[in-house]
Amino acid sequence: MDVGPEQGEIAIGWGREAWQIPDSKVAGPMELAGYADHVSVRSGQPFRLFVTSSAGAFTVRAYRVGWYGGAGAKLIWTSASIPGKSQPQPSKSADRMISAVNWTPSLTVQTKGWPAGGYLLLLRGANGKEKYIPFMVRSDTARRAVLIVDAVNTEEAYNAWGGYSLYHGPHRLATRRSLMVTFDRPYDFDGARGVLNEYDPLIQQAERSGVPLAYATSVDLAADPGLLTGARAIVFSGHDEYWTLAARAAVTRARDAGTNLAFMGANSVFWRVRYGVDAHGPNRIMFGYKDAALDPIHDAPDTTVHWRAAPHPDPENSLTGTLYECAPAKGNFTVFDPNFFLFAGTGAGLGSSYQGLIGDEADRAYPIAGTPANLQVVAHSPTTCGVRNTVADSTYYTTPSGAGVFGTGTIEWVRALEGPDPEFNVNQPSVDFARQVTLNLFKALAAGPMGRTHPAVPNLAAVHNQASTATGTGGKVGVEAPMPKPES
Repeated sequence: MDVGPEQGEIAIGWGREAWQIPDSKVAGPMELAGYADHVSVRSGQPFRLFVTSSAGAFTVRAYRVGWYGGAGAKLIWTSASIPGKSQPQPSKSADRMISAVNWTPSLTVQTKGWPAGGYLLLLRGANGKEKYIPFMVRSDTARRAVLIVDAVNTEEAYNAWGGYSLYHGPHRLATRRSLMVTFDRPYDFDGARGVLNEYDPLIQQAERSGVPLAYATSVDLAADPGLLTGARAIVFSGHDEYWTLAARAAVTRARDAGTNLAFMGANSVFWRVRYGVDAHGPNRIMFGYKDAALDPIHDAPDTTVHWRAAPHPDPENSLTGTLYECAPAKGNFTVFDPNFFLFAGTGAGLGSSYQGLIGDEADRAYPIAGTPANLQVVAHSPTTCGVRNTVADSTYYTTPSGAGVFGTGTIEWVRALEGPDPEFNVNQPSVDFARQVTLNLFKALAAGPMGRTHPAVPNLAAVHNQASTATGTGGKVGVEAPMPKPES
């Protein structure tokens, strides 16, 4: 079935209640779920949806994620009623990859007139149950814009629909984890856990800032490196852990040409992955063996191990400025450099502490090879990681090209943009601080290479961080960290 905007018009809709799925309405994994045959298309290009429905007919509503006066999303398109059917059970490969590539297409969606941006496609069954399919309408170019990247690699790595992810198999057994995953399957839970936690709050603040924006996914960075040409900045969402060799090379070239970077979470550029092809095209399978001995390509720059690990270590600090430190992290965001330009208007002083902003995962600056010589630590936060005591660092550095690179050093930052978070004791003053710094950041990113007006002031020696990674859980630099060995 070929479905486009009804009568050529774009539907308009507002209100969080229209697009958010209550827990009581989340459909089961095979009750109602689906996926798209592309992670992104350009506006005007079609894509297909593959949907399973045991409850008969369903509709699709396309909501574009954004500020929209605080509503968080806007209805762009609504489908007609689509006949539903139960699709076959997904297949499982010898490497425990769960794939629904054996499903038949349910409809083709036309995107003529759809603005670039992140979308939540809301499936609604005849029985009232609902599920999301996340999707991106990517920008044609990021020239003179701030590019926001949706970390679909990381979202797929954690996706356990069908019982398997790159982390575990049934009963959460790490020894039964997948060694590769595919975008040709639905996402687990409500279908958009990663988007709602790590992308949606950030994109709302970005659009609220009013600066020119562009949109893409982590797959697009590898598939279309020319997309970055002339970008004012590239912003990575709250959890962007899984990177390909091509994506890192493209981002590094952009930085060295004057494009600013902002890492809004922690644990960025931690696992190296590569893509494979399936029946729906290239870049649909993501290999993540997490062990050089298991990877058929066991001694190459794209062997799927930690970026910091053997056989070809290239630690993340040369790009992000920091190393992933640990999880589960908890602490207050503690200001070390109150004169840092992005703290303007917050009232922050030396030692100002913002409750709960260090959370779930955290980064730390290390005086080791690869760390930029002019690294400026702007927050130095005492942090607990389970029974360990450590610190989390928020940092900034600049390059000869003029590019500035900022990192929050904490995953909780983006989640806090949504509002107070009782799980991490994030209160309203912490939310207000994070929002003001984020708005300052987007305006600075859009103004051009930040290093030209705000060169980094190196101060890493003053924080007395040690060179050993023993306080963290991310592993030693240059050494492959042991992983639970998968069962055959």
